[in-house]
Formats: sequence, structure tokens, C-alpha cells
Amino acid sequence: MAFAVLASGCTPGGVFNNANAPVAEPSPSLSDRITGFFSASSAKAPQAVTTPQGQLNCPGLEIREGASTLAVGPRGENATMSLKYQGTFVRIARECAVAGGNMVMKIGVQGRVIIGPAGGPGEVDVPVRLAVIQERPGGSVPVFTKLVRIPVTIPAQGDATFSHVEDGVSFPLPSPVAALEDYVAYVGFDPLAAEAEENAKAQKPKPKAKPKLRPSSG
Repeated sequence: MAFAVLASGCTPGGVFNNANAPVAEPSPSLSDRITGFFSASSAKAPQAVTTPQGQLNCPGLEIREGASTLAVGPRGENATMSLKYQGTFVRIARECAVAGGNMVMKIGVQGRVIIGPAGGPGEVDVPVRLAVIQERPGGSVPVFTKLVRIPVTIPAQGDATFSHVEDGVSFPLPSPVAALEDYVAYVGFDPLAAEAEENAKAQKPKPKAKPKLRPSSG
């Protein structure tokens, strides 16, 4: 990952000005690290990962078909004018490493959210599904899946960008490791899973309050 380094200037006459003293370099901010990740990574370019078994290829990253656009608002045929927000992906990237017999992937997404006819400034959660699938001739086998909810603040101008880098995508290396060639990582919007998650939280019974102990008399 590339890290931005800021040049530090010196002010003549200051009590801390010492030509022989080392200049402390500021640590990169979160924005710098995310920008560096997307600059140094890609979605599909070959990435060789060195392991005790030899070099392996990092699974490619794709946007799931049918999940490239997010629509926030009522669903149905006449939902166009009721659309609050629309989200799209702008860029995706990935990096791989091997640790303890597991393939560890770092997956990043960048996107944009715009205001629809019925929307306005406010807060919206962007639900993104990260998944790793083994594509077999007889069907697909899920290897890893995670729903990530990215909070986005929508300004009055009606356009906001979001970035997220997930470094917790991990799964065991297959046996034989050559089967890794059949693995594909996907990203996509998943509003139905987010809605189901919210409904499950709403239906979960609240714990009953413990009865208060009355002070003993006498």
C-alpha cells in the first residue's frame, strides 16, 4: 500500500529548529491509506501470492450481476418518482496474502450516492455484500460472505461519495490449492439482506426488566 508523505517546512529562528535533528513524518490519515490502497491495487489484474506451496493467484474481484445499483425508496413499477437515493459503484480493488493456511483478502469499494426525486439531505446506510464463491461446473459454492453497512452523509448538493476497505475477508486455502483458480470474489448492493436484518432486530423481544427489591421492614 502506498502511503502519502507530507513535506515538513522549517521556520527560521524557532527554538526547535535544529538542522541535525530528525524530522518526524506525520502518520498517514485514514483517507490517505484508502486512497493509497486503490492506487496500488486493482480488481482483476493478476496478483501472485507467495506461499510454502509455491505462488498462488489472488482471486479476481467483480461486481455481482444485478447488484451494481442501489435504489432506496418504495419498490414497484411506479417507484421512479418515489426514489429517495440511488447508489452506484465507481471503483473496486483487492489485495491478497496468505497467513496460517488461510487466504486473506483486503477488498475495497468506492461509490457515489445521489438524491432522487423524493430524497433530500440526510443519512443513509449503504448495504454492500462481500462474497467469495467457488465457481464449479455443477454450480457455485459459497466460501465467504459478509454484509457491510457503510454510513453516508448526503449533503444539500445531492451528491456524496463513499469508500470502504474490508480487511477481514479470510477463508481456508482449498485442497488441492490449484482449485483456488476457480475462486471469484464479488461485491454488490444487498438492500434485501439489510431490510431483513432490521426486521429481525425489530421483532426481537426486549429483555424484561428485573423486579425491584422492596426494602425489608423492621
